[in-house]
This record gives sequence, C-alpha cells and structure tokens, in this order.
Amino acid sequence: MLDVSDEVRAEIGDEEADRLLVGDDAPRSYDCTSCRTPGDPEKDRTSTVLFVGEETAVLAFAHAGCIPSQVVTVSEEQLQGAVRTITGDGPAPAVVPAPASGAVPQAAPGPNTPGGQAVLGITSGLVLIGGDLHPALVVEPTAPIARPGSDGPGDDFLPLLIEQGFVPVTDTAQLPSALSGWSVLLAGGQLHAVLQPGAEGGGPVAWWQAHQALSVTDGWRTAVNKTQRVLVYAAPVGSIGQQPREDLLRDALDKAAAGGQLVAASMPLAGTPNA
Repeated sequence: MLDVSDEVRAEIGDEEADRLLVGDDAPRSYDCTSCRTPGDPEKDRTSTVLFVGEETAVLAFAHAGCIPSQVVTVSEEQLQGAVRTITGDGPAPAVVPAPASGAVPQAAPGPNTPGGQAVLGITSGLVLIGGDLHPALVVEPTAPIARPGSDGPGDDFLPLLIEQGFVPVTDTAQLPSALSGWSVLLAGGQLHAVLQPGAEGGGPVAWWQAHQALSVTDGWRTAVNKTQRVLVYAAPVGSIGQQPREDLLRDALDKAAAGGQLVAASMPLAGTPNA
C-alpha cells in the first residue's frame, strides 16, 4: 500500500523505487512525518516523502491521508532536524506541521524573495471578524528565517514580510489591510500558490507554491466565493503550533498578536474558487 510519486521516483531511481514497492526496502512500521502517529505500510496507504537538502536527502514515510508522495526541498540544517525526528535520536519539530480543523498541511519552498528559500507550513481556516466568516491562510516556517547575508541565529521572518507590505496585527478582530500586487491562486476549487509582484515590474511570481494543489473545505470555498479575498496571517516558527481545531487556531492567533508575533494582509483571488 506504498505510493511512490513520479517526482520521488525520478530522484531515487527506478531500482530503489521498485524495491520499495515490492516491500524489500519498505519499513515494517513508521511514525508519520506529518501527524507523528504510527503507520503500517501493510495496512495503511502510505506516501513516500523525500526531503532534499544541499548535500543529502532523507526518505520518510507518511499516511497517504496526511500528505501525498512528494519531494520537499529543505535547508541542510532543517534536514538534520528531520533526521533526528525520523530516527528518534532527539527532539526536533516535525518538518510538515499538523493541520488545523479542515486544513491540509503542506511544506513548500518560499519565500523566494527577499529571504531565500525556507520551508513554510500553511493551513487554511475560517476567521470570524465582525460577525462574518472570512477565509484565511496561516503561514508559519518550520525554522527561523535569517536575513540574507546575516551571520546570527536571529529570526527575520516578520521584518522581511513587513518590508514587503504586511502589517503587524495587534487585534485579530480587525480586518487586515489590502496588500497591493499580492494574490492567492485558486483553480478548480484548490489552493495552488500565494503570488507576489515580480522584480522590476515583471509578472507575479510564487512566494509560496504547493507541490500538489491543496484541497480546502466546502465552508472555506463558500466564504471565499462571497468575499473574493483571502486573509493571510504569518507568524515566526513556534508561534502558532499544531492546533487540532479552528477555535484553538484562533486562540493561537490572538496570543501571537498580543505578543507582537503576527502580521497579516488581505489579498484578492488570482484564480477561480469554483470547484
């Protein structure tokens, strides 16, 4: 019941992919790299997930219902953290965060500029503001993001986004302001990317892009059909965490805002939300 995507097969080669599929190299059991609960490839539909760093690569396994088989590009430091998590040699955050209620987790390269590549976790959810439900995306990196050229271990994720036009959130009961040139790409009722303006007046480029299109709930799609805009919240690693329900996600957003650890923007749709 193991799935090896064409993308993963191209990276590991046909011989190794075939050995996995016939069970020669498949694990007898594993901890899902997404939800961190046990899995059995003989009983559970299982995805192969290849984490690729600058010098090394690690093959991990996940419940197919959590994430599809895919290749995820990460920094070498993040890859070593993944190794510790997968092998159980020490505490480390899961590379792909668990979803909030009704959301699908995804790790993807971004932001493209100005902070270089980083792995971002993204979840979809509904946020109640002024008595209306608004479709929202919550973005949280899996590791601190340093400013290009800096030597220290600091996290510049929020300052970099503020420089791009995101606004600090002090009260989640207020609608975030619109961010010119940015948009959220939906097509066929699924989430594909968050787009930002291209360099020197060029066309939009992906700030965050899904490896595979992400499903959203019917309620989220209904809300975005009504508003035609998406609220995008962003917080540093560890600020939001893995929240199993949307009310707990809202509580985490409130706490992050109170601590000065939340920025946001409102963005129009770049594609059609219709299924």
